[in-house]
Parts: sequence; C-alpha cells; structure tokens
Amino acid sequence: MRDAVTGGALTEVTFYILLSLFEPRHGYAVMQFIESETAGRLTLGAGTLYGALKALEERGWIERHGNEHDRKKEFVITDAGIAVAQSELHRLRALTLTAERIIGGGK
Repeated sequence: MRDAVTGGALTEVTFYILLSLFEPRHGYAVMQFIESETAGRLTLGAGTLYGALKALEERGWIERHGNEHDRKKEFVITDAGIAVAQSELHRLRALTLTAERIIGGGK
C-alpha cells in the first residue's frame, strides 16, 4: 500500500474505502459503494480489496465490526482512520483551491 501515513496523499482507492466504512460494511458492500460513488470509474477486485482491508486494519485505520464468527466480516472506520480521512479531505480542498486559482474555476 503506497499511502503515506504522515503528511502525504492517500491513494484514491484507500480514501474511498475509508469513506465507505463510516458505516459498517462487508467487503462486497465496500466494492458496491466505491463503484456507485464513482459512477463505475473505479471497480475493485476481491483480492485487491481484501489486501487493502488487511493493510488498513494493520494500520489501525479500520477494525472488524460485530460478531467475529459471522460469515461476512464487516469493517468500520476507527478514530485514527477518521483523522486520516479528514486530513486527506483538507489536503484535497487545498489542492482544489490552488488549482481553481491558477486555472480558473469557470473555464
């Protein structure tokens, strides 16, 4: 996973995964959320998604939710993950403001 932990950018996929987990979801629901929110521009395979979920869980940005014996494993964002997502939102807003200032917002 190429995401920077401090001061850097998240990959777009990681950011969408974190956004999807502001409410508990299992893997397939995360894939559906991302595909829906990006109008099909981003689609994830199961292997890619589950590798990313494992890495995010190891970083403490997400955690398992509910009964660990359930057939479908659900995940939810942690406080640390929320802080990372908020930081990324702030970074993206600053980037957008700079681009609009240079390029012009209405062209």
